[in-house]
Amino acid sequence: MNSAILTIAPAGTWNLDPIHSRVDFEVSYLAGTFKGHFNEIAAELTVDDERATLEGTTNVASIDVNEENLSAHLQSPDFFDAERYPELRFTAEDIRLDGDGQVSVGGELTIKGVTKPVTVTGTVTSPMSDPYGTERIGLNLSTTIDRTDFGINWNNPLPSGEPSLANDVTVLAELQFVKQGEENK
Repeated sequence: MNSAILTIAPAGTWNLDPIHSRVDFEVSYLAGTFKGHFNEIAAELTVDDERATLEGTTNVASIDVNEENLSAHLQSPDFFDAERYPELRFTAEDIRLDGDGQVSVGGELTIKGVTKPVTVTGTVTSPMSDPYGTERIGLNLSTTIDRTDFGINWNNPLPSGEPSLANDVTVLAELQFVKQGEENK
C-alpha cells in the first residue's frame, strides 16, 4: 500500500450528517464578497484498505442567498438552470493525505451538465466518538473554480465596462460523516 493514500478512518461506509454539514460558496461582486449556501446536500465516503472515495451532491433548488428573488435568479438559466440541471455533483476516487491532517482530493465536479476535473484541499479530523457513541470524522474542503468553465456566464457590466461579478468562485464544504449503521444512535 502506498503510504500517501489516505486511510482517514476505519474501513467502511461513512454517511454525511447533513445537520452538522454545509456547502457554501463565495464570489467577488461589486465592492465586496457575495456568499451563499445549499440547504440540501448528500455525501458518502467509502474507505477500504487501499483508498478512500467521496461522492457528494447538492440540490440546486436549495440554493440560499438570504433573498428569495436572488435565489430564484440563481436557479434560472442565467446561472444554474435548476429545471434542466437539478443537481451539482462531486466525485473523488483517490483521497490523499498530504500530512498532519491535510488532504488533497482530485475529483470531478459537475455543474449545469458540464463535468471538469478539480482539486480540493483541506483538513480531515481523526475518527472520534460523539457523546452518544457514534463514530464520526470531519472533512473541511475548499476549491476555487472558474464558473464560466461550467457555462455560467451571466454578468452585468459596470459603468467602467468591468464585470460586476468575478469568474472565480470559492466553494467551501464543512462535512461531518458518521459510520454507516451508527446514524440513529
